[in-house]
Amino acid sequence: MSVICLLAAVLLCLTNDAAARIYIDINSPGLKRLPIAVVDFAGIAEGTEMADIIKNDLDFTGLFVFVNKNAFIESATAPFSPDNWRPLGIDAVVKGTAEVEADGSLAVVASVYDVVESSNIMKKKYSSKRDQIRPLAHKIADDIYEALTGQKSYFGSKIAFIGQDGDRKSIYLMDYDGQRVKKIVSKGDITMKPRWSSDSKKLYYSSMRNRKWGIYVLDFDSVSEDKLYSSGATDLIGDVTQDGSYMLFSSSLKGSPNIYRMNLGTKEVTRVTHSENIDVSPSVSPDGKSVVYVADKTTVPQLYIMTTDGTDSRRLTFEGSYNTTPEWSRAGDQIVFSGREGGRFQIYTIKPNGTELKQLTDTGNNEEPSFSPDGRLITFTSDRDGVKGVYVMMANGEGQKRISPRNIRAFGPSWSH
Repeated sequence: MSVICLLAAVLLCLTNDAAARIYIDINSPGLKRLPIAVVDFAGIAEGTEMADIIKNDLDFTGLFVFVNKNAFIESATAPFSPDNWRPLGIDAVVKGTAEVEADGSLAVVASVYDVVESSNIMKKKYSSKRDQIRPLAHKIADDIYEALTGQKSYFGSKIAFIGQDGDRKSIYLMDYDGQRVKKIVSKGDITMKPRWSSDSKKLYYSSMRNRKWGIYVLDFDSVSEDKLYSSGATDLIGDVTQDGSYMLFSSSLKGSPNIYRMNLGTKEVTRVTHSENIDVSPSVSPDGKSVVYVADKTTVPQLYIMTTDGTDSRRLTFEGSYNTTPEWSRAGDQIVFSGREGGRFQIYTIKPNGTELKQLTDTGNNEEPSFSPDGRLITFTSDRDGVKGVYVMMANGEGQKRISPRNIRAFGPSWSH
């Protein structure tokens, strides 16, 4: 299934000096937000909507500060002049034009200007269907973000989650900012968060059908669903390796839930842990060498790390009365999880070596965290306003807000790659 068809990024002009310069060092400890103006795109009625989406994307990052449009001196159709922006304290300006082609598609040119240097940072041409304004704006914002930071953004990413409407639990898909919500899987009873393939073209999930648990995969390209595994016991998806070669899951096939590994090519299944207790919720590191998982070896569920073949297991967490649902960051430098303390679950991060434990939430119950592709944001489930919903926050805990619709009981979010 193609979420969007965008013909984009035909580079028209990008000077070598601008390409080499990083306007925002996102890893700088003394990071200052960049003053930027986003002007309504000229030429089409949707120009204001497009500019607002781009502005909201950039604002979502916490890296930019904006000036109210009412203060702009320069119109959308006028040539860029740094003298019109310097009095406003603006460092960068985004402008664009759009026109409707003979076939009804849009041809858009977006530019970013350096006010201080009086130079053109980025100029690109895009082509899109007219009813795809939001995905197009996300793509433009993505290119602007990369031009200013040298890093990829998450604006084009998706969040899959479990939504309950009445008695039925289904898998939904939405843009990273909570827009364009769509139900994609409504078969069976789905209660565990899904997992993405590294190319974001497949979604893995557990579902109970005809009173039997099974692990399924949805292929977006072919719009087809296949059953990967069903033992007759409780089989719950854990994670998929970055190279797409293996799937990790837990199964109670031999009694207590243990962790298994499936070769996605041959479908061969290998048992990884051999515990009489509970081993569940495996998440594999980006390099494919380590697995963080939940075990109750001390009667209290804690996080452990082992190699992918089940050896060299070591305890990771020593605080909290119930730690669960761990997930690695895409860079492999952080693990996020949910832990119970004082009767409620909160979101924490910890280094893989067990240092720098940080609590990020403190209101309501907060569970099932998942990192954004760049590791700068975390999505999670919270019941802080009375009904479970999907929230996002910065990886340091700042800027917490709900993004899922309020008419759906939403939980188990998983951020695409």
